[in-house]
Amino acid sequence: MLPVLPETSTHVLAEFDCLDPLLSALRLDSGRLKCTCLAVSRKWLALGTSAGGLHLIQKEGWKQRLILTHKEGSITQVACCPHDEDFVAVATSQGLVVVWELQLERRGRPERTSVSWEHRGQAVTSLCWDTSGLRVFAGDTGGKVSFVRAGSTKHGKGSAFVIFPVQTITTVDSRVVQLGYQEGRLLVSSLSRCYLCDTEREKFWRVGNKERDGEYGACFLPQPRGLSGTPLLYCARPGSRVWEASFSGEVLSTHQFKQLLACPSTPLITYKREPCYNPKQKTPQSLAFPRLLHFGDQNLLTWTDSAIYMFTPQSGQVLLWTEIKDLTEIAVFRSELFCLHGDGRLSHLSLMSAERCVERLLRRESWTLAATVCCMFQHARKCLPIDRLEHLKLQLSSSTHQPLINQLEEMMAKLEPLDSASSSRRSSISSHESFNVLDCGIYRVISRRGSQSDEDSSSLVSQSMLEEERLKEFSFVQEEDQGEQGKEEIVSSFVKKTTEKINTLQMNTDIWQRMDQREGWQGEVVSVMPQCPEEANNDAQIQDPLILLDPVSLAAALQEWLMVLEKVLGPEEQDHSGQEQEGEEKSVEREVETTSCLTEQDFGDVGEPMEQLEAAGKEEPKTICIRPPNETVRMLSPRPLPSDLKDDLSQIASLCFDMGCFSHAGSVDHVCVESVCSFMQRFFFLVDPERVHRVCGLRYQEHPEVLNIFITGMLEFTKSSKVVEVIQKGDMLKSLRSLRELQPWKAPLLLTHLLYEKHGELAVRSFPQFYPTVLPSDVMAMAQSSHFLPYLDNLVQSRAEEQKLSFIGSLLQPETLRQDWLELALSHDAPQRSDTLTAEGHPRWHSHFFSWGYSRLISLLIRQPADLDSKQKMLETCKGQGYWTGYLYLCNQLHRRSEAFSAICSLNDMSLLEEPNGIVPQNLDEWRLLIQLSQKICSSSTAASNGTNHNNGDTSSSFLNGLVLRLARVVGPDRAMETLHECGVQLELGPQSTLVCELLKVAEKRQRALIQTMLERCDRFLWSQQA
Repeated sequence: MLPVLPETSTHVLAEFDCLDPLLSALRLDSGRLKCTCLAVSRKWLALGTSAGGLHLIQKEGWKQRLILTHKEGSITQVACCPHDEDFVAVATSQGLVVVWELQLERRGRPERTSVSWEHRGQAVTSLCWDTSGLRVFAGDTGGKVSFVRAGSTKHGKGSAFVIFPVQTITTVDSRVVQLGYQEGRLLVSSLSRCYLCDTEREKFWRVGNKERDGEYGACFLPQPRGLSGTPLLYCARPGSRVWEASFSGEVLSTHQFKQLLACPSTPLITYKREPCYNPKQKTPQSLAFPRLLHFGDQNLLTWTDSAIYMFTPQSGQVLLWTEIKDLTEIAVFRSELFCLHGDGRLSHLSLMSAERCVERLLRRESWTLAATVCCMFQHARKCLPIDRLEHLKLQLSSSTHQPLINQLEEMMAKLEPLDSASSSRRSSISSHESFNVLDCGIYRVISRRGSQSDEDSSSLVSQSMLEEERLKEFSFVQEEDQGEQGKEEIVSSFVKKTTEKINTLQMNTDIWQRMDQREGWQGEVVSVMPQCPEEANNDAQIQDPLILLDPVSLAAALQEWLMVLEKVLGPEEQDHSGQEQEGEEKSVEREVETTSCLTEQDFGDVGEPMEQLEAAGKEEPKTICIRPPNETVRMLSPRPLPSDLKDDLSQIASLCFDMGCFSHAGSVDHVCVESVCSFMQRFFFLVDPERVHRVCGLRYQEHPEVLNIFITGMLEFTKSSKVVEVIQKGDMLKSLRSLRELQPWKAPLLLTHLLYEKHGELAVRSFPQFYPTVLPSDVMAMAQSSHFLPYLDNLVQSRAEEQKLSFIGSLLQPETLRQDWLELALSHDAPQRSDTLTAEGHPRWHSHFFSWGYSRLISLLIRQPADLDSKQKMLETCKGQGYWTGYLYLCNQLHRRSEAFSAICSLNDMSLLEEPNGIVPQNLDEWRLLIQLSQKICSSSTAASNGTNHNNGDTSSSFLNGLVLRLARVVGPDRAMETLHECGVQLELGPQSTLVCELLKVAEKRQRALIQTMLERCDRFLWSQQA
């Protein structure tokens, strides 16, 4: 039964459009190219990308009209002009701010009307347009706030030629979080406080006296249309608070939303999934609002990475809050929201009343979702006519939506007739008419063919009769004691009692929720369900949170259950007297009732509870080994078991294996491997093979004997397979063909294991075609290291180029595999270490040109995201093995540029100082360092070659000569020679180098003259325009 939201929940966020095809058409859904920022206006949806492109999408029809490219880095901010949609402003990762004029009305080519490098080297954090002029305000991480004025060709040719100066307004104390502009006032929100600036008079005010620390947004809230008055401004404060201040910066009041947010989240209405509402979610929320936006009709909007919040500051109430995961940025226009998620996805949401949402869903023929909204939102069903609900009910399928139809009928039975005087809006409409609400707010009257008949007056009685019949289906009869019965009957009776009691508890909760809505039903329920004290005690044990929620108690209960399982289904060891057996049976029955409900559904993922169990269990290092591991694997139960009983036993046995409940050891290091193997051998017929296979790869990776027992057991399943016969014949091609044609796909690990034993490395190289059925962890467990590498390389190379990096990242579970695989790839099919490293451990001359067999795989492993320690470990590994290409890449990543330059000088290759794969010196100090390192290596090479026949001094000298020429191209020949003298290097340039320097001097002089000529012409043109 769907939960019902309170009447105060009148609005919803609804998602009607899917923007995934748009992103796919723009190729923004790949791992290489992603959407980084967005902005929206009446006409445009602007999307900035990581490649420096700005896509302008026409909202009508979602068609791309323009793409503006930038070579100055990726797009970090974008803003559309609110009063002239022919202008858009962007900021790049290098700190460039560009204003574009689109010129769509004149069908011209888009032009950059203004460019600002005022924020070079800083990340621009916010852009804001002047609400009446063509000015763009920008704020960066250093606290600087500037504005640039956009030139426009609409005002004549001369105005487009004039370059307006960029003006710095102020520099605040910390990073700019958000900017806002309204009626000549600029609002600046930094990490510590808010500032108000009069841009015309250049006056500044602080908003409030108390500082803060963190990202808190601020915005203006203009007065509604038709009302006079200055705008108000709102500033976020810690603890879900918001200041309301006047237009002069004086704080008027503080809105406290922490306790108001102690309400359940309003479900998101989307075609992707059913609405989810949790009425028990009532925890106060103390949040930091990183942005504040004016949204809709006098509403404030803010968000965190997991939810969207909307407030009505005039009444001080929460309009709604909705959970939406992985939010990074939101752009709004009127009642529309465009959300950018962390993985680059886009969502288009709309704020609307619940009844209008239902009308939109009905027009789209989303019958199930429309009925769900009607049942959940009281405000929607009260505003919809009965005939629309009847039509909606007829569209639902009775075979798949019967519970929804029942709830819809129950809701309709409670609705008042259309001619009731309690509804003033509907009383004016005749009994044979109905209406619906259009998106524009107009009520459209619909005439009905016949009069609306009253609902059956006995609907409530019939509903109660149905509930009585449901109660009769569950008989809660007290079970009698089981005397001298067999062991199988003990387990069977325990499972039956468990199943009945779980069903009883679930029905009781459901019935009480429904009965509370009607008066006089509580006594009837009690009379139908009499419970004896023993049964009530059993129910209390089943619901005991000390067992269900405590990992230690859970483990203890499972271990007691293991002893019961050992006695009932284990091999016969010794006879027990009937008296002892009778006492054990009674205790077994009680313990089994307590632990019978411990199934997979109750505990879900056991990873986190197991960590608590391992931490808490260190106090008692007591080990119980069930059986030595030299038994054969038992594939069949020693006694026949009913299918439902076997399913229940299989769930609990698999849970024991998941949690490692074979001993009281505190961690995996203390796990008794013999007990694990013995459990698998004795009860292999109970466990789920796929689940055991997964746990072996996660929990028992360091214990291959556990996987060997699993393989031994699974081999029994494959004996009858025809594929085994083909594999045994030794024809590999036929074996692979048989594996591909095998349907359904069963025991692939065992069949590939047999294939590897037969053909070795040749078989392993063909295993990538069976991914993800056969995983790399499976191949690692079965194959040698030298055989595993070709498999991994073939598996990664089988993917598309743009998918390889993310694909190999998905295989690194756990992340420690990155280092293991890197060392493995560097140690196989690699050059000799003496060929790449000198005796002192330095790079040998041109040793980076050696070929590495798995260089592509190594490159992908090195480029994987990793923490600092992992990257440093990879760097040392590459250096120790002499893989200098990876070493230079990691040095650049870790900002160890001096070490990288030293290696480049030793390798003696000028191409390593060029983009895109090289490391380019960024300033004159780095060039000096390169010259000094090259001179040092040149001197040592000359000294070392005096006693040998090989002379590397000439090659080192040529590298130094090329270094000086490269520096001359960057800073000029004269400055390069000065730098050479400052470093104390005496170098005689050859004839060719001298000629190059002279040509550079001539080119520099001609360039200066050309620039001077252009400036003089511009100056004359400007003076002529003024005259």
